[in-house]
Amino acid sequence: MAKKVYLGLTGDIIHPGIINIINEGAKYGDVVVGLLTDRAIANHKRLPYLTYEQRREVVQNLRNVSEVVPQDEWSYVPNLERLKPDYIIHGDDWKSGPLSREREDVFALMKRQGGQVVEIPYTRGIDSSALVENAKRIGTTPEIRMKALRRLIEAKPVVRIMEAHSGLSGLIIESAEVEKEDGIHRFDGMWSSSLTDSTDKGKPDIEAVDLTTRLQSLTDILECTTKPIIYDGDTGGLPEHFVFTVRTLERNGVSAVIIEDKVGLKKNSLFGTEAKQEIAPADEFCRKIAEGKKAQVTKEFMIIARLEELIAGRTVDEALERADLYVKAGADGVMIHSKEKSGQDIKEFCMRFRALYKNVPIVLVPTTYNQFTEAELAAWGANVIIYANHMLRAAYPAMCRCAETILRAERSLEANDICMPIKQILELIPGTK
Repeated sequence: MAKKVYLGLTGDIIHPGIINIINEGAKYGDVVVGLLTDRAIANHKRLPYLTYEQRREVVQNLRNVSEVVPQDEWSYVPNLERLKPDYIIHGDDWKSGPLSREREDVFALMKRQGGQVVEIPYTRGIDSSALVENAKRIGTTPEIRMKALRRLIEAKPVVRIMEAHSGLSGLIIESAEVEKEDGIHRFDGMWSSSLTDSTDKGKPDIEAVDLTTRLQSLTDILECTTKPIIYDGDTGGLPEHFVFTVRTLERNGVSAVIIEDKVGLKKNSLFGTEAKQEIAPADEFCRKIAEGKKAQVTKEFMIIARLEELIAGRTVDEALERADLYVKAGADGVMIHSKEKSGQDIKEFCMRFRALYKNVPIVLVPTTYNQFTEAELAAWGANVIIYANHMLRAAYPAMCRCAETILRAERSLEANDICMPIKQILELIPGTK
């Protein structure tokens, strides 16, 4: 009987180094590829461009691959314990860096199981990270971008979304990352906020700006980024208007639209009680959701219902009743908003809603109750966390300080220390040398 050789792969980009390691593994026996699922990858690296099914179709048709099995964990250990291969093969590039600890675990396990680790010299001239960066410069397609949000929700404990109001803010979100003990943390996508878009244009946030005007800012972001985008659709307007919005957003590659169940002239939810608004009749809002779902072409586009009951002074019971109606009308998820700093009303809603619906996504915008971490919000049942206005809020005081500094000094020298070098900004922009 042939020996069994285990090889863990992402399989998003197949390059000569991958072919080489498969061929080397075949010299020892039958190569079983543990293909990392989206869930295994998403918390450690960028979500692959191809879905698991697409990657599996490619890998299982490579010469010398005997079998493809899912690897649901970043760690090789669970699959190695289950399959008990005679060998595991890996490039020697894991001797240092983030995978060095994983290497130690694999060596220890294979020794206990009587197997062997085979390390292949890393193929010089091939840099998978560089290939991914090059692909990012090329861009993405509307279809790939649109599908990404659902994939992320399925793959990650919590999806992290940051507000973008311009191409530059989108590029910052696209590139920002922080290395922590559990890996590299990045933003998973962007929130196209009605509030920050109108404020950036110097206009009030009253839903007076039509979709055509909003689309210009949205297009600026779409053209220079690749991550999924959630669109703030305010109330969605009349059902006939909302149908047009859904079709336009879907065609442009936006992943989701969030509409709120308020009526009348829009006033921002974060104002005081004088800004309370009338809640839309449930049957009318349900009709709007249903019409939007009928209008979309793909299964991947999401319509998320934003509940304003807690903002309007209603109870958690009333919010849950509405949420149930909206899901039954076709909503792909719910977003709950509150002005309460304690967050306890949000927590109660989330936990009770999750008891009713195990898999319907919950979206939270913890602007007022921002003392809770993403992990804590995920424990309540949240799937998506939106930081809804922080990029614009951070830019405003910085710009004010710069302007005042120049006015006081009557020159720009004193502003140098609070300004980023223009070269560093330009390096964010693909194609700039």
